[in-house]
Amino acid sequence: MSRAPNYEFQEWWNKQRDSHLGTSYENKSQNPNHTHLTLEISNPTHDQILEKERTRSARQLSWLYILKFQQIAHSFAYLTSGFISILATAKRRLSSKQSGDVGPESKRLYRVIKFFLLIVVVLLGFELVAYFKGWHFSPPLVKSEVEDLVEHVYAKWLEIRAVYLAPMLQSLINVCIVLFLVQSVDRMVMVLGCFWIKFRGIKPVSEIEYLDDGENLNVEDYPMVLVQIPMCNEREVYHQSIGAVCVQDWPRERMLVQVLDDSDDLDVQGLIKAEVHKWQQRGVRILYRHRLIRTGYKAGNLKSAMSCDYVKDYEFVAIFDADFQPAPDFLKKTIPYFKGKEDLGLVQTRWSFVNKDENLLTRLQYINLAFHFEVEQQVNGVFINFFGFNGTAGVWRIKALEDCGGWLERTTVEDMDIAVRAHLCGWKFIYLNDVKCLCELPESYEAYKKQQHRWHSGPMQLFRLCFLDIIRSKISLAKKTNLIFLFFLLRKLILPFYSFTLFCIILPLTMFLPEAELPAWVVCYVPGVMSLLNILPAPRSFPFIVPYLLFENTMSVTKFNAMISGLFQLGSSYEWIVTKKLGRSSEADLVAFAEKEAEIPGGSPNMHKSSSESGLAELTRLEMTKNTKKKRRNRLYRKELALAIILLLAAVRSLLSAQGIHFYFLLFQGVTFLVVGLDLIGEQVS
Repeated sequence: MSRAPNYEFQEWWNKQRDSHLGTSYENKSQNPNHTHLTLEISNPTHDQILEKERTRSARQLSWLYILKFQQIAHSFAYLTSGFISILATAKRRLSSKQSGDVGPESKRLYRVIKFFLLIVVVLLGFELVAYFKGWHFSPPLVKSEVEDLVEHVYAKWLEIRAVYLAPMLQSLINVCIVLFLVQSVDRMVMVLGCFWIKFRGIKPVSEIEYLDDGENLNVEDYPMVLVQIPMCNEREVYHQSIGAVCVQDWPRERMLVQVLDDSDDLDVQGLIKAEVHKWQQRGVRILYRHRLIRTGYKAGNLKSAMSCDYVKDYEFVAIFDADFQPAPDFLKKTIPYFKGKEDLGLVQTRWSFVNKDENLLTRLQYINLAFHFEVEQQVNGVFINFFGFNGTAGVWRIKALEDCGGWLERTTVEDMDIAVRAHLCGWKFIYLNDVKCLCELPESYEAYKKQQHRWHSGPMQLFRLCFLDIIRSKISLAKKTNLIFLFFLLRKLILPFYSFTLFCIILPLTMFLPEAELPAWVVCYVPGVMSLLNILPAPRSFPFIVPYLLFENTMSVTKFNAMISGLFQLGSSYEWIVTKKLGRSSEADLVAFAEKEAEIPGGSPNMHKSSSESGLAELTRLEMTKNTKKKRRNRLYRKELALAIILLLAAVRSLLSAQGIHFYFLLFQGVTFLVVGLDLIGEQVS
């Protein structure tokens, strides 16, 4: 039996629906047994709609604000965590072996720079307080009664810096400006000398000339030449120098090649031995030498080779580093200058670079070296008959080497050492700007930094050792003056000293000690003119004049550190690190040399094929090896990073005082230090 309908519950339910849905239900049925529900929809009023939308909008906005706050909090936590992680990583990197700053003297300089950084941070804090309080418009005076402690301290600081600190800093500024001007005058005189040489067409003249005439070849007209190739673990480039020397257009019975291998890697030794054996099979007189006691670095290697009994049969010795590739006519273009000049001890040739356009670092190096060879070496060779031997791509008269005492192991610049001693003994030098020898520039900042450290530490070692010898020598007073004041003091000591002190220390300090003034012409105008003069021998590098100026100031830290370590025998001043090479030109130059060999009388017709195949196989093997190696992480250089922060903070102080040109220089120089400190210049070479 079905349950009877509950009309009372139905009426209550309809009333509840009307109250919630805004509807009205009426019973239109006249039959009580058949109930019909009629639904009338009543539209909500305008006020009800606004109230409902307002309620919903407030709820949505509250949830939206909560969601955004959560996102901001999450982002802030993420950034904080990332910043802490970066700081921790930087701390680990700076304290690990991945840091590019090594050696006790480097740590000492880094501690000094950190102390200087702390001072700059404190001073900037003072200046920010003064700026926001308006004291930079009307400086406070020291009062007997203390009303505001901060104001009193700042007023006392103004008095101290004006009375005591600024005069001392101004005196140091004046000294550095004088040194800067003297060095600039020396640079301009050398450029004028180079222009005079070009204008007058002054060139060294040889009395004889070797013609490429195989039929009328008289072997007795060719002197005996010893060719030395010192190397140490030169896996990438050993075959380049050996191949280039072995195809020299010189009678084979009048030339002997010594491969002086100081490698401690057995695999590299095996490769070099195989290369030497290959050329021996082709009839080249070539020997492989490996020292059992490897002392004295390159100087010890050359000294050991010159002690061989057969060296007395030779009149000249040509020296090439492992990455140098002389042209086949190198000896024919250099040896004739010795004819009739019994007092000529050295003929030096110019370097040419296969990778000068590889990256920004190699382009900037090329500007420096182009000026060195085109101006410095050429002017000194023409007017003084003396310059520093470059250690390679040169020919020595063996008698001159023996007369000045031979190779010595007392410094890391054995080439400059023997050149100075030969000059003191009265031997003359000739520089050939037209004869070029192909070589490779370091492509990573790490390799370049180590090379520059050795090049600037060694001269100071040598200056300490030979100063008294220069004073006691029998050369003229003018030559003594040139050696002491120009060659050593001005170009090797004063240049890195004032560059680092003036642009990395004094300039930031003048922002916090404005009573000491560094003129704008010292900061920008004169350095700009000097950079323009430096870039003249390489006119295609003109677009890089600003990066060159900033990078040279950045490198002054390394050069200053090296100069101090060499002068006072600190830390790793006697460390000799082989510059890392990549063998950029192996394939093209081996093919070119093989083509030259095919044209040389007596050359094997199969030389081209074998050399080319050997070079291509070796190049392929090296490329596969490079691809399998993991790319190393960028190194961090602490001194450069600390100086970057100092310069950028000084730029902020300069901005507060509205010093336009100083601000821009500090900003760009600080960014340059930051880029170099993060190792973002050059290739990342393992």
